[in-house]
Amino acid sequence: MERAGVVTLDKRHVWHPYTAMEAYIAQTDPLVVVRAEGCYLHDADGRRYLDANGSWWVSTLGHRHPRLVRALVDQASVLAHTSLAGITHEPAARLAAELAALAPGADHPEVPAQQRLTRVFYSDNGSTAVEVAIKMAAQYWAQNGRPGRTRFITLSGAFHGETLGATSVGGVALFREVFGPLLFDVVQVPSPAEEGGWERAFAEVERALREGGDTVAGVILEPVLQGAAGMQLYAPAFVRAVREATRAADTFLIADEVFTGLGRTGARFACELAGVVPDLLCLAKALSGGLLPFGATLASERVFSGFLGERSRALYYGHSYCGNPLGAAVAREVLAVYRDEDVLGQVARKAPRVKAAFERMAETVPGVVRPRAIGMVGAVDLGGGGYLAHGGWRVYEAARRRGLYLRPLGDTVYISPALNIPDEALEELLHGVEASLREAAGD
Repeated sequence: MERAGVVTLDKRHVWHPYTAMEAYIAQTDPLVVVRAEGCYLHDADGRRYLDANGSWWVSTLGHRHPRLVRALVDQASVLAHTSLAGITHEPAARLAAELAALAPGADHPEVPAQQRLTRVFYSDNGSTAVEVAIKMAAQYWAQNGRPGRTRFITLSGAFHGETLGATSVGGVALFREVFGPLLFDVVQVPSPAEEGGWERAFAEVERALREGGDTVAGVILEPVLQGAAGMQLYAPAFVRAVREATRAADTFLIADEVFTGLGRTGARFACELAGVVPDLLCLAKALSGGLLPFGATLASERVFSGFLGERSRALYYGHSYCGNPLGAAVAREVLAVYRDEDVLGQVARKAPRVKAAFERMAETVPGVVRPRAIGMVGAVDLGGGGYLAHGGWRVYEAARRRGLYLRPLGDTVYISPALNIPDEALEELLHGVEASLREAAGD
């Protein structure tokens, strides 16, 4: 089909996510992507675009990594799908063992057996991985002597997904306000990335646990880096302090590593930057290398043991595609590529260049402020306009003309490319971002 035909059908029938559709239909000339390879997208006009955001943070190994494609094809030729309800298959079993072996604390003999993340529950994506953790925590307390523990402590600016439970524990007002009557009650504390520092935020967590600890099922956070809030960084010391406080209050810590997990911050898991082991850990996005929707929730042996006993104590929750063999096989190959290609080592070598480039942009480009970077994530702000501001979209248009796909978060311009992006492509990206910022600033 010709490009024009695709756009016509799209604007007649497709409802796009996070998109003001009236303006899109009337004004937007969309990219029509026909193929992708490595860190590049190719459109119907024959142009290529460097994928600066990893296609919403999923393609950490680039597009169409040959080993992942081969793993998908090989698995599809023998078993594409079966339910995981009371039966099993090799990809799901082996992936669970491999995730448990990689989990925070797995290589620390001093971590007690009950605190180890030894159990894996599969789902479809990041939202459902979080939903699983919420339900696990709530049901654990309901059937283990503390039914009053039904509330969660969350952070301002947090984003944990799109299902109603995940939306309830989110902290981006724009994404949750309209659904307010449908959401359950939470205790929201200031983000540790906000003015006042992590100590102020932790004081609020500590107060909430002290005053209402018997009602708190858990504390949920994105360790060290809040993505949808505008790539907001905060000190690992906050995660460590919250871990100690939840241990003292005997409640759960849920680490949402859907965005930060598997190398994004330079560590395998961001909570390892704080040296902590959560009770529940949520994974998706990078887990399947951008090939398939796939998620997992890792649970401690303690949490798992709270569901043993009579049949009524089971976790009656699941999805048709839980542990899908295709996703599990691809996820296993993702972990193998990380090992074989030293992906974390690549991040360690490239991260200083990302940090230096974004600091230079803030120093030299008018109107660019608050440079920040961790691992393969770099960001700057163009003011305080928030998610609905237009400054970032001027940069987006300038970047598009330069062959970069650089979707902003309102006035936040950021990159989160493939972790294995080649050096020359990384230089192309960093120079392109700086040039686009200058053009948007009229410099």
